[in-house]
Formats: sequence, C-alpha cells, structure tokens
Amino acid sequence: MAIDLAHVDKQGRALQVATDLAGHYGAELTFVGVTGAEPGALGHNPEEYADRLATFATEQAERTGLTTFSHAVTSHDPSTEMDDALLKAAKDLKPDLIVMQSHIPALVDYVWPSNGGKVAAHASCSIMVVRDG
Repeated sequence: MAIDLAHVDKQGRALQVATDLAGHYGAELTFVGVTGAEPGALGHNPEEYADRLATFATEQAERTGLTTFSHAVTSHDPSTEMDDALLKAAKDLKPDLIVMQSHIPALVDYVWPSNGGKVAAHASCSIMVVRDG
C-alpha cells in the first residue's frame, strides 16, 4: 500500500481495504512511503523517515495481526517524482496488488493526472485506487 504518513488520517478507507484484502488472502502487507532528502515534518533525514514508516508498519501488524513490512523511497523532489518513486518501488518489490488512496476528482485532475492514475497506467501489477468518501 502506498502510504502518506503526513496524511494517514485521510487514508483510512484505503488502509482498511488493504488490510481486509491482505487478511482475506493471507497476504503480507508492505507500506511504501516516499520522502525527500531534506529535513521535513516526518524526519530530519531519510533514515529517520524510514524508522517512522517501519514503526507505522509494526503498529499496523500489532493492530491487525498481519505480517507487515515497510519500504521507504527517497526522492529529490517527492511532489514531482511521487509517481516515478512508486513505480520504482513496484518494480523492486513486485507486488501482486497496489492499494492507493485517491480523492474526489477536481478540475485540476483533467490537466494533471492523479498519482493513482499514472501508477495504474504504468505499473505491471494490478492497482486498486480507493476513493475517499
């Protein structure tokens, strides 16, 4: 599951879907997060972000009883390279399915494709884009 630790509170629906699917099929769940190299709200460096992501994965394992992993990706500019970073993670991890949270489309989505749309168009595995609300 692609996870944005800065907005976990807005990804509850996708998190529940990913958890339900993993539990139903006896699958392992890997949380993939993308961070920049510069200090940010989620860590002073990529290693600190990776530790925070690993803690999140461990908490989810304790909450759900699933086997979870974390995979942190460092990007020079996460806001513009998010899709490529997620596609690289998909290539490296070779998942059966990627679950991503989406938002209700707005006018800007007709100009710039969403992260989920681009990943779905280019990944070699199935993608489930879970719309909020």
